[in-house]
Amino acid sequence: MRTWFITGGTPGGFGLVYAEAALEQGDQVVLTARRPSELREWAEEYGDRVLVLQLDVTDAAQVRAAVKTAEERFGGIDVLVNNAGRGWFGSVEGSPDETVRRTFDLNLFAVVEVIRAVLPGMRSRGDGWIVNMSSVAGLVGAPGFGYYSAAKFALEGLSETLREEVEPFGVRVLLVEPGGFRTKAYASFQAEPVDETVDAYLPLVEGVKAAFVDQNGKQAGDPVRGVRAVISAMNAPVPPRRIVLGNFGYDTVVAMHENALVELRENEKLSRSADF
Repeated sequence: MRTWFITGGTPGGFGLVYAEAALEQGDQVVLTARRPSELREWAEEYGDRVLVLQLDVTDAAQVRAAVKTAEERFGGIDVLVNNAGRGWFGSVEGSPDETVRRTFDLNLFAVVEVIRAVLPGMRSRGDGWIVNMSSVAGLVGAPGFGYYSAAKFALEGLSETLREEVEPFGVRVLLVEPGGFRTKAYASFQAEPVDETVDAYLPLVEGVKAAFVDQNGKQAGDPVRGVRAVISAMNAPVPPRRIVLGNFGYDTVVAMHENALVELRENEKLSRSADF
């Protein structure tokens, strides 16, 4: 029986789906959320196999306390799923500083805090999984959502390095890159104002917001099938380093890599001319 520690457990998102998948296979779960009262009724069905904790992942002290509570309750954390995250609209030039910092605090620095809190236990046991929920936007830039892309790009680089550093200790790292999935992630965008400081980008940013609002409830991705794919990847004889989820995401990422390879080869002479 494994113990999962999952951030971002708000109902209607990937976190709760991960929790239910883990419980279905006989594991136990620590599920965290800013508003744990929303999970109380759900958790009652599973009894002692579920621990719901209040957690703002951007609060380092709360992170350390939650991890300590989880380890004391279940004896250790075997699988960490860094799922908490979201983005805000805005251009690269015109996003307010507060939005930029908030985006990185939630999508990157909070992940670092959770990883640092969980890793000592995993290293001491010589085993563990870290599943970092990235995004297709972490591989392909998203205009009007640039700082979310930047934070996810950073998470990609962090995860690639982390994988190499922790492999000798028996800890594995998986990057998950979903496209559009039918969670409640887009549900709040309708009421969220566009806080853009450069008028020239307003048509772009407002168009991006309108597209997200229109897609809400129509996304092609099924969170349950997505999580099943992740667990299958983790259980593979040779687990992949990353898994892209969904047809749109897969096609987008493949096209990006193919185009990048063409461009690299077209400029091979220039690249090779830079050496002595």
